[in-house]
Amino acid sequence: MHKARQIARAGMLVSALLAILKISVGWLANSAAVMADGFESASDVFTSGLVLVGMTIAARPADENHPYGHGRVEILTGLLLGFLLFDAGVLIAIHGWTGAAGPPTSPAEYAVWPVLVSIAAKSGLVTVKYRHGKRLNSSALKADSANDAVDILSGIVALSALLLTVKFPERFPHADHYGAFVVGLIVTATAIRVAWEAAMHLMDTMPDDHAMEDIRRAAASVPQVAGVEKCFARKTGVKYHVDLHLEVDPDISVRDSHDIAQSVRQKVCESLPWVADVLVHVEPAP
Repeated sequence: MHKARQIARAGMLVSALLAILKISVGWLANSAAVMADGFESASDVFTSGLVLVGMTIAARPADENHPYGHGRVEILTGLLLGFLLFDAGVLIAIHGWTGAAGPPTSPAEYAVWPVLVSIAAKSGLVTVKYRHGKRLNSSALKADSANDAVDILSGIVALSALLLTVKFPERFPHADHYGAFVVGLIVTATAIRVAWEAAMHLMDTMPDDHAMEDIRRAAASVPQVAGVEKCFARKTGVKYHVDLHLEVDPDISVRDSHDIAQSVRQKVCESLPWVADVLVHVEPAP
């Protein structure tokens, strides 16, 4: 989690520098698309800060009132991130649409350079954040990675719109503003996807069938396990908590049943690093 916080801080710094660069150059070059892309990067500074706060709270250990830890703060951060991105996307789209209804603009060609720098920088951030978000199973870090991926797409849209207006001002006089509008739509669509994924985790949606089969296989590999009747899993942060209904020989002692259950718990946690803990319920095998 410490590594994830370092990545979030680096993302904030890069987004802040890119936002200042694109907004300044976009304003001087009279480019609505570049400015829209700059404001999108400015929103990244806030969202990355939100991710950093969420991961810091989520890293707190379990206590008496939070026996499963504070990991769900990280999922809530992903949900809030989706809502904030949605608002930013709508505002950017409205600004681009209303600008297209006004008189044509003549942006300067040098406005393409900050967009090219932004695409290159964000490509690096996406790779780093997604790799670590997947390894840590962090919803917030993966959501932040998706947000940076949107920056790349929005940068390409802004660059294309700007070039159309610069190279073909008679045929595409409003392309720059329409580019800003499309950037807003892209941000909005990404926000919906990020919020939906976080909401599914908050509703205790189980992992995919392959992951559930891995849990059953690890449990069944322990000697004296007759079968796994039920298996549930829910995400409580960056990891999952598992509930198992284990079938054992009905004639063995309670102590032996307990030892088998402990062995299953240890086996599942050791075999599957994305599992935080396992609660085992022992039942007599039919």
